[in-house]
Amino acid sequence: MLCVLALLSAIAPLATDMYLPGLPTMAEGLDTSASTIQLTLTTFMAGLGIGQLIIGPLSDGWGRRRLLIAGTMLCAVSGVLCAIAPTVEVLIAARLLQGFSGGAGIVLARAVIADRARGDAAARVFSIMMIIGGVAPVIAPLMGGALLGPIGWRGIFWVLAGASIAMLAGVLTLVPETLPPERRHGGGLAALTRNLRYVVRNRVYLGYTFAFAFGFGALFSYISASPFIAEHVLRLSPGQFSIVFAVNSVGIVAASIVNTRLIGTFDARQLLTFGVSVLVASGALLVLATTIGGTRIWLVLPLLFGVVSSIGFIMGNATALSQGQVPDAAGTGSALMGASQFGLAALVSPLVGIAGPGTAVPMAIAILASGAVAMTALKVLARTG
Repeated sequence: MLCVLALLSAIAPLATDMYLPGLPTMAEGLDTSASTIQLTLTTFMAGLGIGQLIIGPLSDGWGRRRLLIAGTMLCAVSGVLCAIAPTVEVLIAARLLQGFSGGAGIVLARAVIADRARGDAAARVFSIMMIIGGVAPVIAPLMGGALLGPIGWRGIFWVLAGASIAMLAGVLTLVPETLPPERRHGGGLAALTRNLRYVVRNRVYLGYTFAFAFGFGALFSYISASPFIAEHVLRLSPGQFSIVFAVNSVGIVAASIVNTRLIGTFDARQLLTFGVSVLVASGALLVLATTIGGTRIWLVLPLLFGVVSSIGFIMGNATALSQGQVPDAAGTGSALMGASQFGLAALVSPLVGIAGPGTAVPMAIAILASGAVAMTALKVLARTG
């Protein structure tokens, strides 16, 4: 079941990283600009946020399994729509739907674990999920780079549709209902409002959630800008970019493995603080490297590895700590985490390209700013956690 939940959570990196090497080709094929084609990232992330914000609270009243099945089915359908999109406008709309439906897997996977585990046990499970799910961003860009030539970017979306069908089979056979009727809060606007009030009034929950969301914001600053920086600034080929992207993703997996082994020796908050500190330090050095350092490849790539690796200490620990603060509304808590995470990613995506594809400075500034906000939230809002 844990493997299936990890794969469901991996829909975001799969649906993002696999087609990243093809973004320049897509812009040419659909006769549009780089900034417009980046909107397929923005709408996908916005859809993930909106979908989680709706599906998570509903699951507190309806249960997890039915919504998980419906969302995974719709994700497969939206993958087909992306593959056959005749214009960039249709593709953008299909990506919004793909994000909305993919949000079910992400928000409900977190809620299912929160139904079953607490404290350090939950932190360990979420870290294990990151290890399993971390394989997706490692293999996705490599697969995308390898498949782009033979089957094109449309073929990549057909592959994503097939992956959604495989995930649906896993849900049907391996994931039970984890929220029994006696623990449900009922439906209706009143129940939704009550759960939201319960969650947003918890200051410590908000602190960990902001640390989680802005940690991901730093990661997505890198994800959305990296194809254009690799091609136009670092002068890498699509194949070389895929290798660099995969190596950086290995950093997340390795950091998650280390984090899992250290839980028990150190508590989750200490490990989270370490991860955010590494993110801030790497971001600050990256700003210097892209401004006064001349954006040299031998300097930028190690710093990006540090940025990405820090996420292995942030996401699992922040998730466990925030969800542990709202055990009576795990679906709603998970939804707000996801909405803030991917809503911020949708905002960051166009900003990192605001100065054009020929500079990495906006990306570096976005990474540093995200890390600084995450640290502030951790130290101020969650200081009693």
